[in-house]
Amino acid sequence: MPPQSKHDVETATTEQSKELRRQKQKKWLLYGIAFIIFQAGVIALFSQTVMKVHNPKFRVRSATFDTFDVVQTTNPSFNLRTNVALGIKNTNFGPYKYDNSTMYFYYGEIEVGSAIIPKSKAQFRRTKKFTVALDLASTDLAANSQLESDINSGIVPLSSRSKLSGKVELMLIFKKKKSVDMDCTMEVNISTQELQNVRCNPDARAGDRSGDRCGFDSGDRDDRDFFHKR
Repeated sequence: MPPQSKHDVETATTEQSKELRRQKQKKWLLYGIAFIIFQAGVIALFSQTVMKVHNPKFRVRSATFDTFDVVQTTNPSFNLRTNVALGIKNTNFGPYKYDNSTMYFYYGEIEVGSAIIPKSKAQFRRTKKFTVALDLASTDLAANSQLESDINSGIVPLSSRSKLSGKVELMLIFKKKKSVDMDCTMEVNISTQELQNVRCNPDARAGDRSGDRCGFDSGDRDDRDFFHKR
């Protein structure tokens, strides 16, 4: 076999270099495509988690009584100085800032007490816990036969309703309006002087038809607790 000329050697070397460059270009192109796919996945995940805004939950947690006056004889009545523990659960990756509001308590459809909810905020991924004081009184329930029956049975059923209006703030830039409805039922146990069987319906816009048990796990170590579902 005759020896290759200098021209042939240079041509072969050039072709080899071109092939190496093509291989490198393919490799970097694959790296670029993989990076774009990875970035798209990160953005999709980010938009479905961090940037997705959920409805906070506003619930009655429990209550204590400073004054517990219940008349069970003629003209049954109640007058309760109550400290109501409330919770606003915010599962968003940004604070929920809400305006002043009012919470109402009812016996049947008759209002028996109300309290102001001062404007504040629930920090991101936290449950804001606070207490409001109010008087629950049967002043507008004169000659109510059902109240007489309930007091004699030792259990007085009540309900509470409220609505918070505010905004969830994401990354200090984006703000989305969110209204939160409270709709809870509970019972006042006359013999033990305790509030029991507190249950709250979730916000209708959340699409959950089941009720929430509105207590918190006493073993929680911080404010990242969640409302327990039945």
